[in-house]
Amino acid sequence: MSTDKKSTPSAPEPERMPQEQAMRRPVQIAGVTIQPRDASEDAALPPVAAAPAPVPVKGQRCGLVAIVGKPNVGKSTLLNALVGQKISITSRKAQTTRHRITGIRTQGAAQYVFVDTPGFQTIHGTALNKSLNKTVVGAVSDVDLVLFVVEAGSFTTADAKVLALLKPGIPVLLVANKLDNVHRRGDIAPWLQSMQERHAFTEFVPMSAKQPKDIVRLLDICEKYLPEQPWWHAEDELTDRSEKFLASEMVREKLFRLTGDELPYTSTVVIDKFEEEAGRTAKRMLRIAATIVVEREGHKAMVIGDKGEKLKRIGTETRVELEKLLDAKVFIELWVKVRSGWADDEARVRSFGYE
Repeated sequence: MSTDKKSTPSAPEPERMPQEQAMRRPVQIAGVTIQPRDASEDAALPPVAAAPAPVPVKGQRCGLVAIVGKPNVGKSTLLNALVGQKISITSRKAQTTRHRITGIRTQGAAQYVFVDTPGFQTIHGTALNKSLNKTVVGAVSDVDLVLFVVEAGSFTTADAKVLALLKPGIPVLLVANKLDNVHRRGDIAPWLQSMQERHAFTEFVPMSAKQPKDIVRLLDICEKYLPEQPWWHAEDELTDRSEKFLASEMVREKLFRLTGDELPYTSTVVIDKFEEEAGRTAKRMLRIAATIVVEREGHKAMVIGDKGEKLKRIGTETRVELEKLLDAKVFIELWVKVRSGWADDEARVRSFGYE
């Protein structure tokens, strides 16, 4: 199509460099064209203020405190007591804790970031145990304080192997737990003397994790080892672990508690579904589906129980505890699957969430 109208010649547009042409290219978003600003428009904009740096509060203390020890000395019970809320599962079965679990306690000007670790395993050499031991070694390498937990009046080869992992230069408190099980308190003094010869402990803390006054005393002792620095977490935070993780741990705790010593410790739990919905009668509603993984068909029958009663009880007790912990209405489905030899398979150990 042609026109007879002659347009007035305009001044030739200055040639742009390739980079400038790229900067001027319009942005296409779902049918809308947004032209970028040119230099004169940018110059007319008010300057953007830099984000203010966090202002340290004078006197605040915050630091990492690792809780270490052999299996089944009460580390998880101690962590829950120190945090003031159950975040780590407990049972009589050794190596109930499988992951590095962080518990946070903010009190006064101090924020304690406690790290509970699996019990250091020296008996079995499976891929699972290698993963758990790696978690322990990593946890003690970069902390401000170590709580070395032993049973009061006792020191075994397994305790000695954990003690050998501790790095020089980091203060270590000897937490002599389960003091209430010692019948002759006079035996504690010579035992403490022998422990001082084994390691240069900064302080000795004979106590019971079940006694609130002992927990208060331990917190007071720990506070002076925390560096003076701003808190890392919000004041009301209790853990850095997700609700999904806590759900899997809660199922595993009920599994171990209700099956006793018959079920091997290698059984684990995988969360298949964790969905939140708007509740009609509660402010939150969670739908959870989880698979309990065992190594043999006989173990599967043990978990399910007669007419499914054992599995039903595991689910009921898990639901009740999760509703209290997460402040939500919980619906939970449990399944049991056999995965023979998974604890010796490094790839499968990683696929189940272990490092």
